[in-house]
Amino acid sequence: MRILHFEEVSSTNDIVKEYLAAREDVIAVARRQSAGRGTKGRTFLSSEGGVYLSALTFYEDLPASRAFEVMAHAAVAVCRAAERFGVAPKIKWANDVVVGNKKLAGILIENAVSGGKLDHSIVGIGVNSENDLSALCSIAISLSEAAGRRIAADEAAAALIEEYQRKSAFSEYLARLAYVGERVIVTEGEEAFPATFLGVLPDGRARIRTQREERALSAAEISIRPQEEI
Repeated sequence: MRILHFEEVSSTNDIVKEYLAAREDVIAVARRQSAGRGTKGRTFLSSEGGVYLSALTFYEDLPASRAFEVMAHAAVAVCRAAERFGVAPKIKWANDVVVGNKKLAGILIENAVSGGKLDHSIVGIGVNSENDLSALCSIAISLSEAAGRRIAADEAAAALIEEYQRKSAFSEYLARLAYVGERVIVTEGEEAFPATFLGVLPDGRARIRTQREERALSAAEISIRPQEEI
């Protein structure tokens, strides 16, 4: 897999898209992004001190039904990279990596499906390493803060690149899930209600138990917050 390093780009996702026609697997990592994007089209703050990485991967025979494995692998890679520095993050379903209830990293996936199979994916990952989060201290945390020492962004990026290129099992994702067995607030459309978070199915749906029933819900339908955040 080709590895590309940049000082600043508009978006690492935009960089790897340049390799779509060549059908080449590539990872791009930058010190800064001028137009980083998060989920649901939100702007993603990309100041120096963070890790901003995108990976383009092509698949030969991966059923679209297994597309969540791409997300699970990315989250596990972030966790394993952080664990190298003595940090023990958890995965907040479906695409956030947290320490306590504070966000350490976010993941954005763009999958392309053809003929019922996953053709390629673009995985964008942003990790707080040594960037200034003073304006977001109530909701975000850096590797440096979590580790109690400075973790240089370049060092964190190198660890993430290595871990992303290693294979992972879905069991590793399940082992790092946050809030399993805990009471959470589920927001579904305009409705918010308490439930117990039971885990995640291989297809990426979250399992919850309400007072009336057990349900499996997709990431597009709900958000889950621990009850103490309310």
